Amino acid sequence: MSVKDKAGPRGGRGSAPLKVDPEIDRLITHVAHFMNVTKKDLVAIAVTDYVARHREEMRARTQGAMSSVLDVTDRSRVALLTGLTPEQRDAVGGVPEDE
Repeated sequence: MSVKDKAGPRGGRGSAPLKVDPEIDRLITHVAHFMNVTKKDLVAIAVTDYVARHREEMRARTQGAMSSVLDVTDRSRVALLTGLTPEQRDAVGGVPEDE
C-alpha cells in the first residue's frame, strides 16, 4: 500500500510534523528500515490499520458524544432556526411537545 494511493483532500501535498517520544521514534525507524518503507509510509499504514480496526468503536463514541450535546427535539430545531429564546417562542404560540 502506498500513502499516495490514499491521498487526502489536499491530494497528499501537505505534511505536518508528528511528535513522538524518542523511544517510539527509534521503533518507527527500525521497523520502517526492516519493512523497506519510509517512516511516513509506516505511520500512514499503522494509522489506517488502527482506524479500520477501531471504526465501530469510534462511530459509537462519536454518536454518543453528539447525542449528549445535540438536542434533536422540535423545540431545539425551532430555536436553532429562528434564534428565539424559549420565552419568545412561547410568547408566539410555542412548539408542541415531541412525542
